[in-house]
Amino acid sequence: MDLGEAMNVPELYRGLFDDAAVFPPGDLPLAEAVPAHRAHRAAWSAAAVGPLLAPVDKLAELRSLQPEFAIGLVVGPGRLAEALKAADGLRVATVEYAAGEDVRAAVAELDALLPAGVGAAVELPRSERLEDGLDALAGTRYRAKYRTGGLGYAAFPSVTELAAFLLGCAERALPYKCTAGLHNAVRHTDLGTGYEHHGFLNLLLAAGSSDRAQAVELLAERDGARLATAVESLTERQVTGIRASFTSFGTCSITEPLEDLARLGLLETP
Repeated sequence: MDLGEAMNVPELYRGLFDDAAVFPPGDLPLAEAVPAHRAHRAAWSAAAVGPLLAPVDKLAELRSLQPEFAIGLVVGPGRLAEALKAADGLRVATVEYAAGEDVRAAVAELDALLPAGVGAAVELPRSERLEDGLDALAGTRYRAKYRTGGLGYAAFPSVTELAAFLLGCAERALPYKCTAGLHNAVRHTDLGTGYEHHGFLNLLLAAGSSDRAQAVELLAERDGARLATAVESLTERQVTGIRASFTSFGTCSITEPLEDLARLGLLETP
C-alpha cells in the first residue's frame, strides 16, 4: 500500500512539492539528493511529492546513481536536444524550460523535440511583456512557470505582480507551476534577510480566484489561522479547479512545507 495513500494526503497537496533539493539555496549534492528523494517517495507523505528536478549539467552524474524514479529536466534556451540526449536511460516525466525573452521560440523547440507523453513547463521572464508570454503558451500542451523568489530581494515579485500572473493564466485556462521562495505555507517576512516571502497556501487560495482584488488580498494575507479556515472550507470542486491551475512548485525542502501544514492542522502526520 502507498504510505501517502494510507495517511490520506489531501487532494489539495498531492504532487504539489517538486523536489528541487539540488538547486539554491539547498544545493544538495546529487549523491545525497537521490537517496533523500527515495526516502521521500517511501514516506507517509509520498503522495505529496513530485519529481526530482535536475539541471542538464548534472545528468551524467545522475545516470550513474541509477534512479528508478521519474525526474524533471531543467534546461535553458537551445539546450533541449542536448538535455534529452544526456537523459537517455532516465525516466523523464517533465521538462522545465527557461524561455528567456522569446517564448514562441521555446514553444517551437518543444514542439519539435519533446517526446510524446513528456510534459513541459515554460518559465516566463518577469517583465512588462508577461501577456505576450502567456499568449504564446495559450492553447499549447505546456504549462507556464513563474519565479516567486530567489537569492536576492528583486527575485521576489510583489503580490500585485503575482496576482497578474495568476489571473493572466486563469483567463487563458493555462496551468502553471511556481518556483523558489515557497518553503512556507503562509506569507511572511524572513527575519534574516527582510525579504517578503509568498506562502504556498496563499497561492493555492488565490489560484481559485477570478477577481484581481481578491487574489491580491489572498496573496497578502499573513494570518495562518485565517488561511487554514479558508482551505478547510474549500469544496471538492474548488480543490479540483485550483489544482488544475496551480499544478506544483519547486522547493529545496520537502519536509518544511509538510511541517507547516501539520502545524496549521491541515495535514495528519504519523
